[in-house]
Amino acid sequence: MNRRLVWAMSAYAVLAVLAAVTLDGVLRYGVWILMAGLAAKTWIAYKAGW
Repeated sequence: MNRRLVWAMSAYAVLAVLAAVTLDGVLRYGVWILMAGLAAKTWIAYKAGW
């Protein structure tokens, strides 16, 4: 795997964990959905070779 992909996924995971610890309610779920969308977009771009 590419190092940049690993770093990007790790950053998304850290932000999601920080959101879980510090936020609650709808805002937490919104941040999780945003991080999941960015992670999916990053994975798709990686697989497409961009």
